[in-house]
Amino acid sequence: MTNNKQQTTNNNKMKLVCTQSELNTNLSLVSRAIPSRPTHPVLGNVLLAADAEVQRVQLTAFDLSLGIQASFNAVVETDGKVAIPAKLLNDIVSRLPEGEITLTSESTVIDEAEGDSIKIILTSTSGRYQMRGMSAEEFPPLPQIKDGVAVELPVEALMAGLRGSLFATSADETKQVLTGVHLIMQQENLEFAATDGHRLAVVQTTNQNTPEEGDTTQTSDDTSPLELTLPARALRELERMLGMSQPTDNVALHFEHGQIVFQGGEHRLTSRTLEGQYPAYRKLIPESFTRQVTIERRQLLSAVERIAVLADQKNNVIKFHIDSVGEEINLSVEAQDVGSGQESMSAQISGDGIEIAFNVKYLIDGLKALSTDNIQMQINEANTPVILTPLGELKMTYLIMPVQIRS
Repeated sequence: MTNNKQQTTNNNKMKLVCTQSELNTNLSLVSRAIPSRPTHPVLGNVLLAADAEVQRVQLTAFDLSLGIQASFNAVVETDGKVAIPAKLLNDIVSRLPEGEITLTSESTVIDEAEGDSIKIILTSTSGRYQMRGMSAEEFPPLPQIKDGVAVELPVEALMAGLRGSLFATSADETKQVLTGVHLIMQQENLEFAATDGHRLAVVQTTNQNTPEEGDTTQTSDDTSPLELTLPARALRELERMLGMSQPTDNVALHFEHGQIVFQGGEHRLTSRTLEGQYPAYRKLIPESFTRQVTIERRQLLSAVERIAVLADQKNNVIKFHIDSVGEEINLSVEAQDVGSGQESMSAQISGDGIEIAFNVKYLIDGLKALSTDNIQMQINEANTPVILTPLGELKMTYLIMPVQIRS
């Protein structure tokens, strides 16, 4: 007669062989959805599922708001699922040498009161590591969207929109809806908008695809745009995910109230949407301007970055003296008790000259995002919104509020 506390072996075993590079790349991607302070222990784990039938491994991380899933080819000898401490696994795998890794897991009952203890063993060309996992049954499932809107979006259009808008979102969590990017989807165009209350970025890209058939929540008017606001954190991870795709690829977007899923190739991202009315940002953009400056973007960015060294020392303010007679822009910074700096460059100027000041960080962010050789700066007065637009194919509007200059 055996003691019920005696160790017994469960037949729940898993074994797979994969490359260090595949495991490391995909683990690094999904681990970004691991919360720094999990509300439940299992959320600090990555779910690993091995499928012998299709010879693939799937990794999933989920913080109950953002979920990332990735899959890759492997030699799977035995099916299985297990939740593994994400940080520990990531730290070990990232330091292992290139080559094959064998991963096995075995569930054993050490004590009936404690339940299963899952032993995970990683074997590489350099050594052997053992850690303790959790049951896959404890891991929460990713949200599924069975009905709703389904759209195919071009990767290139999505990437251009995210690059030109994400930087302008707010980091202030109390301004919930401003911490995301507002996306408007029409049959031919995508519009991305982001604002933190001090600046506004709007990007329009071409959508060459149309909604898939069988969409149960599409309105009867096919021209009605679909509007939603997505958290910046989720979109930054989507940007990384899309970076692993080809520009000519498409991404499937599935949406229903409060939830969105992006599926691209072997990667899947799910996120909650942000609730609340997004500001009517188009009303902030002036319809006409009395002054216009055309300038080489990289030259201006380089000058602003140099002079920003002094601006950072004091109030982050940089002054522009726009000389319409001499067709020249003079940049200056006065950092009291520290020093001062000046830069000058030629430009094409229409309208009267003006002196105007900007927050140097907002200016640098916009100049980096515009990404074309030449840009236009459109101005009315020293205390009204200024618009920066690229001269080229990119359809982007960057609105920045000037800083009031004290005499």
